Amino acid sequence: MQVILKEDVKDLGHIGDLVNVKEGYARNFLIPKGLAVEANPKNLKALEHEKRKIQELVKKAKTAAEELASKVSGTTVTIKAKAGEEDRLFGSVTVMDIADALKKEGMDIDKKKIVMEEPIKRLGNYTVSVKIHSEVSAQLNVQVVSE
Repeated sequence: MQVILKEDVKDLGHIGDLVNVKEGYARNFLIPKGLAVEANPKNLKALEHEKRKIQELVKKAKTAAEELASKVSGTTVTIKAKAGEEDRLFGSVTVMDIADALKKEGMDIDKKKIVMEEPIKRLGNYTVSVKIHSEVSAQLNVQVVSE
C-alpha cells in the first residue's frame, strides 16, 4: 500500500515522501496516528500543491537568511568585561553575551545559532561563526575590551 507521510517517521521516511508499506502497518498505525494518508489521486494532487508552497517558503527563508548574513558579516560587536593581569578575563564571554550584544545592535539571533568552540577568556578581537540557516552562515567580529 502506498501512503504519503505527513510527519517524519523513523526508519521510513520524511514528511511528504511517498512510501510503500504493508497494509496492516498503514491502517493500524500510520493512518490512525495521523502520520500518513492513503496515496489516492486527490491526496497526490494536494501533496504536489503543498510541495510547491513549501519550496516557496524555503526560498523566502533562504533569501532572508542571506540578507541577515550580509548584515551580520559587516558588524563588529564590542563586549566589555573585567580583566586582570595579562589581559585575562574574570569569567568568560559566552554565546549568551554575544547574543545580547547583537540584540542591542538590532539583530535578534538565537544563541543556539552562534558557534564557538570554547568561550573567550582574553581581551582582543575574535571571529565567531553564526549559522543563520542550514545553508547560510556568516562571520561575526567580536571585540572584547576591558571595563
